[in-house]
Amino acid sequence: MAPKQPAVYIMASKERGTLYIGVTGNLRRRAWEHREGLVEGFTRRYGVKHMVWFEHHPDFPSAIAREKQLKKWNRAWKLDLIKTSNPAWRDLWENVLD
Repeated sequence: MAPKQPAVYIMASKERGTLYIGVTGNLRRRAWEHREGLVEGFTRRYGVKHMVWFEHHPDFPSAIAREKQLKKWNRAWKLDLIKTSNPAWRDLWENVLD
């Protein structure tokens, strides 16, 4: 079994659409689960399927702390974070290697 690579990610329904922030140990698999609607709840209900931003972390405590920090940010800051690294709002999940 491959070692887990902690990561924080942001999913979006569309450009500037509904956002979801999460943390995982397998970013590619988790993004695929969201894309396919396999995750019950918020992301499936609101069609949040495109991974538009992510950040790897050395351990889960730092990833969880970053996730909590981002969830407290206002929407404009989150949109700026995405726009800075992904101005075209491309779906990044196929480019992720865990």
